[in-house]
Amino acid sequence: MLKISDLTYSVEGRTLVEHASVTIPAGHKVGLVGRNGSGKTTLFRVIRGEMPTELGGVNIPRGWKIGGVSQEVPGNEVSLINTVLRADTEREALLAEAETATDANRIADIQTRLADIDAWSAEARASSILKGLGFTDDEQKQPCSAFSGGWRMRVALAAVLFSEPDLLLLDEPTNYLDLEGALWLEAYLIKYPHTVLIVSHDRELLNRSVGGILHLEDKGLIYYTGPYDQFVKQRAAKREVQAAAAKKQDLQRAHLQSFVDRFKAKASKAKQAQSRVKMLEKMETIRAPEDAARTVFTFPQPDELSPPIIATEGVAVGYGNLIVLHDLNLRIDQDDRIALLGRNGEGKSTLSKLLSGRLDAARGNMQMSNKLRIGFFAQHQVDELRIDETPLDHLFRERPNEGQARLRARLAGFGLGADQADTEVGRLSGGQKARLSLLLATLPAPHLLILDEPTNHLDIESREALVEALTAYTGAVILVSHDMHLLSMVADRLWLVKDGQVNPYDDDLQAYRKMLLTPEKGDGKGRTKGDKPAPKKAVLTRDEKLALKAEVRKAEDRVTKITQMQDKLSKKLADPALYEDARKGELATWNAKYAEVMQALARAEELWVAAQTAHDKAMK
Repeated sequence: MLKISDLTYSVEGRTLVEHASVTIPAGHKVGLVGRNGSGKTTLFRVIRGEMPTELGGVNIPRGWKIGGVSQEVPGNEVSLINTVLRADTEREALLAEAETATDANRIADIQTRLADIDAWSAEARASSILKGLGFTDDEQKQPCSAFSGGWRMRVALAAVLFSEPDLLLLDEPTNYLDLEGALWLEAYLIKYPHTVLIVSHDRELLNRSVGGILHLEDKGLIYYTGPYDQFVKQRAAKREVQAAAAKKQDLQRAHLQSFVDRFKAKASKAKQAQSRVKMLEKMETIRAPEDAARTVFTFPQPDELSPPIIATEGVAVGYGNLIVLHDLNLRIDQDDRIALLGRNGEGKSTLSKLLSGRLDAARGNMQMSNKLRIGFFAQHQVDELRIDETPLDHLFRERPNEGQARLRARLAGFGLGADQADTEVGRLSGGQKARLSLLLATLPAPHLLILDEPTNHLDIESREALVEALTAYTGAVILVSHDMHLLSMVADRLWLVKDGQVNPYDDDLQAYRKMLLTPEKGDGKGRTKGDKPAPKKAVLTRDEKLALKAEVRKAEDRVTKITQMQDKLSKKLADPALYEDARKGELATWNAKYAEVMQALARAEELWVAAQTAHDKAMK
């Protein structure tokens, strides 16, 4: 088991963990969660013995091997498959010794041990892991130098998974994976035979792949059993109990203090008053849980354009003579929320570049609204920020005529407070850099926002805030992400990029997930062989779909207006003067009106649910 006892450590004079103790049983898979900057990565360094502690320590069983992805594989000439195979140092050493050993007994021992560790199937296992992380058979034979840093991080991940350490430490592994790789890792970790501690802000991974959550908060570590959603419920219930206990204690304190204040001067009550003073002194304070500052994103809203904002007819796009996508017949309206699905290398980035104007069509007709403004966010833009300038400097370059107060307000609207606004970008966290890049992408109030992996480096609270912001945003959204929760909450249309084409994916994300995890059985349409094909449903025209959307909006507006009427009537009925005897007739009138409004509200909500259900059913 992994045992943390009375652990205290600091970084640059700031205490991150203080007197923390927790035990993680052997073989358990545990998600380590906490807000950005709380000290999760530093805890990994402490566990690996790379950082001294001020108090307490970490105990692991003797002989346990600890593994993690600390840095990318160097860009050398060793092939990917051999790089992964070398991660099993025992196997490498035994094979090397087997070539030179002459003693018969030692040769027998070597062969026995090689059989025990299943050395002869190692290449197949290594290849399977690399394939799961997105490398084809041909790519596995290529040297590491042929791949970029992000892809070499995948090789590093493959190497540590192949080595199967007794304690596997993974720090945001999905940040350099696409959706397909993330889903494969999720399934792989479920079957991993040893202990796993993983830092992740991916709700789906934390719900499917771990059986416990280790929460780092307020310099302490608390272990919760169950997946992430269960942790959220347990923590909320615990906070409610703590808040109630604090409130009860405050009332008790007030009662005791009142007695002391009233009777401390009276000789007959002096002893009782003194007794209560001692009770107050001995009472251990129960503190109500403090609510952390709410994470926000504030997207500027664009003006409305006539549909469609983009339309393509017979478009082909690629690089030089290499055509990646062809026969694109697409239409995007301002209220569209589209998720791009497809394996790596199929052309999702190429399509994003075409739609954002970064790549010209090779042939075909592409029409865009004259006033169309497009915002584009991709992970490489985070890396291209000027590290020696502050976020305020970046904004001033884009908006030189805006006052500093206005620019600071814009930064605050993306969770970058006064301290971060004046801090050099090079010293900001990954999440803070991502926030700045998102702010720059949305600064011109784009009608179309294209987001390529926007959640990398964002904690769970920030991801939820991004979902809220995109839901309220009145422009179109095109989304590429490995975060299934984000896709399911934001997208109402799915496009599958496959075999050089882009087509609507008529099934849902869970069917797509199933198809990716069982590719050998899939037929490409979200079902497996042997399944009975679902009966064909009537395909609605675009106008019919737009009409359903319009009906949902009308129902929402109707509920909003009636709710406003209810609020006004509630305020009227809260007036004490209305309950005087002289106005009883007037009170009856207002009560009757309130009852009518409540009936209307119930009916409006029924219509809203019906409209939303019809819309959702049609979009599946």
